[in-house]
Amino acid sequence: MFKEPQKQSSIGILVLFFDTLQHYLRALWPILVVWIFKFNEVNKTYLLIGISVGVLLIGLIAYLKYINFTFYLDSEKEEFIINEGIWSKTRTTIQLHKIQQVNITQSLIQRAIGVYALDVDTAGSNDKEGKIKAISHELALELKSKLLDNERRIKVDGNEANTTETFIEENHSFINISFLSLVKMGITSNYVRSFSLLLLFLFTVLDYTQKIMGANVWEDKDIENYVNSRLLIQSLFVVIVFLFIVIILINLARIIIKYFDYKITRQKGSLLLSFGLLNTKSTIIKPEKVQITAVSQNYFQKKMNILHLRIKQASHNEKEERNAAIEIPGCNQIEKDAILKLLFQKIPQKGVMLKPNWRKLGFSVFLTIGLPLIGYCIFRNYNPTLGKDYDYSVWIYIIFVGVIQFFKFKNNKLFINDDFIIMQSGAWDINNEIIEPSKIQAITTSQLFWHKSINIGSIILHTAGGNIAFQLGNFTAIKQYVNLWLYELERSDSNWM
Repeated sequence: MFKEPQKQSSIGILVLFFDTLQHYLRALWPILVVWIFKFNEVNKTYLLIGISVGVLLIGLIAYLKYINFTFYLDSEKEEFIINEGIWSKTRTTIQLHKIQQVNITQSLIQRAIGVYALDVDTAGSNDKEGKIKAISHELALELKSKLLDNERRIKVDGNEANTTETFIEENHSFINISFLSLVKMGITSNYVRSFSLLLLFLFTVLDYTQKIMGANVWEDKDIENYVNSRLLIQSLFVVIVFLFIVIILINLARIIIKYFDYKITRQKGSLLLSFGLLNTKSTIIKPEKVQITAVSQNYFQKKMNILHLRIKQASHNEKEERNAAIEIPGCNQIEKDAILKLLFQKIPQKGVMLKPNWRKLGFSVFLTIGLPLIGYCIFRNYNPTLGKDYDYSVWIYIIFVGVIQFFKFKNNKLFINDDFIIMQSGAWDINNEIIEPSKIQAITTSQLFWHKSINIGSIILHTAGGNIAFQLGNFTAIKQYVNLWLYELERSDSNWM
């Protein structure tokens, strides 16, 4: 199968039609907006003819895309080849051993039509290398299995042997993230991000409201006549409670819609993940391709026995790194250990601990408290009357940020053993990033000249999935581990690309 060039599902022409229609609507939206506002002035006959011609042209383009799109596997060269294009023909050749990830997704339109999309991703690319937008589920699973069954084989006593261990337990779901676990994650995570988005939305609405009304209600001098201080405090309390409820609802909706019916299955020593309520997604994680595995948990999640796993594979840049990271929310301690054991063949243990010097805390406090306080004092000097109204909030800010910086410093640790490097960080959500020394691509060490006398310095570990930085630790110990890691890298022949 797949040795001969073959096309997408014929019903997929509808998917290509809607995809092409969406592309042109995005490109021509300014013209469409003008037509909507001047609808009464537009000749309805010409408008209908124009829409009809446009739909026919888009249908023709979708049909030509379908006719000219083929894909197949070249088993001799171990390549996956995609041919596409209408006027300009494009031939995409992907070496099988460089395939990083294969995703099977299904949008609402694809679900209605009964087809799936398959994306092939390789390390170091800005976008998905190969995209098939309309394929049956059976063919998608079969093709994904073929694409990822590409382990390099080595000669052992004259016989070929696969470099990756094959697990006995195959093709069955061994972890199911329950709906209750997703609810727990929704009410205990992403407060800052949701609050920031909500605050941005409220300020935007307020700005548009002021523009429409032509007045700023906050600067109304008569507001003191009908709002007393007690009522204002009660109103602020109600608003805070309301915002907190909205934030929880936003988190719940986002997590449930995105990760509904989360299943993890073993498949030939890899992890097959499938999830999604509206847009379903299925992807495979190969242990040797994993760069960084992050485990995060806060106080409430610890009490509820849930945590958040984030798996990073090779990426081209920071934006792609955030988008390409695979998240497993709501798993418990036992499920986490099972996943880590499959990824690393053992459960990572924390080894020798390196802690940052107290100067790291001092510098962080200066940046987050000292500089803003200097700015406020300048503002207070030029506006003494107005500044008095904000004095109480300054103390609240100092205490709040000071506590955060203290716990960030307290939790900032680097653990090292022979097989793993674990970077711990965070103030509320304690994050542990796990990497294997063999996955390191480059190492950067730095030491400011005034730090030489106290023997402290910083290190950055560069991997294809992102960087891990540890600042102001014991520089002698750091250099010793750097020499060890560089030596191990010279000897390593791992196949993670």
